[in-house]
Amino acid sequence: MNINKYIDETNLKATASMQDIKKLCENAIKYDFASVCVNPCNVILAKNLLKKTDVKICTVIGFPLGQNTLNTKIYETHEALENGADEIDMVINVAKLKDMDIEYVKNEISSIREITKNNILKVIVETCYLTSEEIKLMTEICGELNVDYIKTSTGFGSRGVSVSDVDIMRENKNDKLQIKASGGIKTYEDAKTLIEHGATRLGTSNGIKIMEEYKNETI
Repeated sequence: MNINKYIDETNLKATASMQDIKKLCENAIKYDFASVCVNPCNVILAKNLLKKTDVKICTVIGFPLGQNTLNTKIYETHEALENGADEIDMVINVAKLKDMDIEYVKNEISSIREITKNNILKVIVETCYLTSEEIKLMTEICGELNVDYIKTSTGFGSRGVSVSDVDIMRENKNDKLQIKASGGIKTYEDAKTLIEHGATRLGTSNGIKIMEEYKNETI
């Protein structure tokens, strides 16, 4: 298992400096991670640092609350792609889901999917605020709307991913939809467990620690 290619090495902190992003990219090159996930203002910097590698640039839209207007999310997505993002992680409007305004939720996702049809789209549903039935519903919607990944968490909610979140998604997804687990993934054991339960991408700021533990385990 090439666990490095499961990892989106992430720094979405409000205090992430230019040096922090440079270090993030250096580590992504060293360990050959799937992507770096950075705030939109850091996409150009990351793109320049990684342009001669196969490490992808991932950024976030409507982050972290998902409460931006649809027009704002559309603008953010266009700008992110123009600046060099390869992958988009979009936060849904959780309040609209809780209100059962499913038409709004579907229209929002569909609008971003249309813009990102040539790019990877991951839809963040923030499972810490959802019931099991709502996680199931969002998994079905993401499958229906042909997004690439359903993603569990922003890492800024009341908790990160749980194994049960991933189990619900795995049990209700179609063959194409993949699962990105994120939030609170700190160890190789965490990563391994989530992969065993069906995650095919991991959002974490602990990629280096996970890789070192993985190497020690496989020696």
